[in-house]
Amino acid sequence: MTRAATSDQWRQFQGATLNFISENTAPTAAIAANTKPFTDLTGIDVRIVTLELTALVQRVALDLASGRAQYQVIYADPYQVLAPYQRGLVDLRTLEADPNLPKLPGGVGDFIPVQMDAAGRFVDPTAYYALPYDAPTMIWQYRQDLFAKYHDRMANDLGFDPTPGGDRTWEEYFKIAQWFNKNATSDVKYGTGHQARQHDSLMNDFSNVLWSYGGAYFDNGKEVGRLGARDPGPCRLDSEAAIAGAEFYNRLLSIADPASKTWDWDGVGAAFRSGRLAMCPNWHEFAASNELVMPGKAGYAVLPKGPVATANMYGGTGVGISANTMPNERGAAWLFLVWATSPETQLANLKSKAGGGTPTRTSVYEMPEVRAAEKRPSPMPNMLTAAAVREAWTPERIGLRPKIPMWNECNTAIFTQLSTMLSGAESPANAMRSIKSRVDQIVARGWVA
Repeated sequence: MTRAATSDQWRQFQGATLNFISENTAPTAAIAANTKPFTDLTGIDVRIVTLELTALVQRVALDLASGRAQYQVIYADPYQVLAPYQRGLVDLRTLEADPNLPKLPGGVGDFIPVQMDAAGRFVDPTAYYALPYDAPTMIWQYRQDLFAKYHDRMANDLGFDPTPGGDRTWEEYFKIAQWFNKNATSDVKYGTGHQARQHDSLMNDFSNVLWSYGGAYFDNGKEVGRLGARDPGPCRLDSEAAIAGAEFYNRLLSIADPASKTWDWDGVGAAFRSGRLAMCPNWHEFAASNELVMPGKAGYAVLPKGPVATANMYGGTGVGISANTMPNERGAAWLFLVWATSPETQLANLKSKAGGGTPTRTSVYEMPEVRAAEKRPSPMPNMLTAAAVREAWTPERIGLRPKIPMWNECNTAIFTQLSTMLSGAESPANAMRSIKSRVDQIVARGWVA
């Protein structure tokens, strides 16, 4: 790849081709449907490969080990790519500081701070290896039409205001679900549904409850989630708080739609849209599908609080550059990162029929047309969740799983044992102790890329 002699920073790599490997997410779907604006701006052709996350991680690991980048731009999942392969990614400060390359509009400071740390950094609080690209976050999704219909009756029967929001507790959520099970079967089959299949989705769904009960995977859980750690120390799932959280989660699933144990996020999302459930915790970006299928019927709020804390699982990811890229390839890849995460592109993604996505920049949320889209009728349906996710992204509410190199293996141990618990084969206390034992073995073995 040669560098053209031009005063236009955006045209210096014209004629080049970049390969971008990504999970099939909303912003990538929107960009893949229309790469023309980037090519017109830069003269660079972008080829996008989208894969399921597990396959993407395997492909990236092989590419990083090869010593020569087939994929210059990488969708760097914080837990399965950034933490284990951080040394294979470029420290983007070097490109931001290059006077021959365009700067990030608004600088790093325009990205939502907790997302910049969680999706972009690892251990070192100053270096950054990815730019926040998407921001799926778990929130409370509910049938606001049914909550309005039954509000007074529920309030009278339950003795509290059932309106979803951060003031509700998980115990109240349980009672609301139980009330729907008994009193509203003509409208919905079940009060709640969950993504409790033996899958990554189960760990996500459970973690919201775990943290709200004061449980943690490791000591200094918020720091290990936000910046990460190479060695997080002993697992703490055998604590009284963690066991209490597991006991409640097990009890909650006992009154949830029984199909919950077969669902990941797509399954519970489809069940909610079909009118089967009164409410569920799920990723906020399902709002776009909800509004398409049942316009005006869904409401969105932060998840309930527990006895100790509150938590809304964050599942965002950044985009980074392979350290195997040659200098000029890095420059071209930087142009793509700057463009793909720019306010203009994030706004276009919000409007896209092919994608949607959610902005990761503060400035986008301040745009008048984006603010207006927070109310129905909305041309950007994911923005109907904006009030909920803004609250969910505050440091005290965001839920961050451990960002450690060996997380993928730990995650498998967690959701496998949780599934055993939900089947009734093991008590919550024994399940937590079993997970702790297995995770300690994994962590003690360390990580070798």
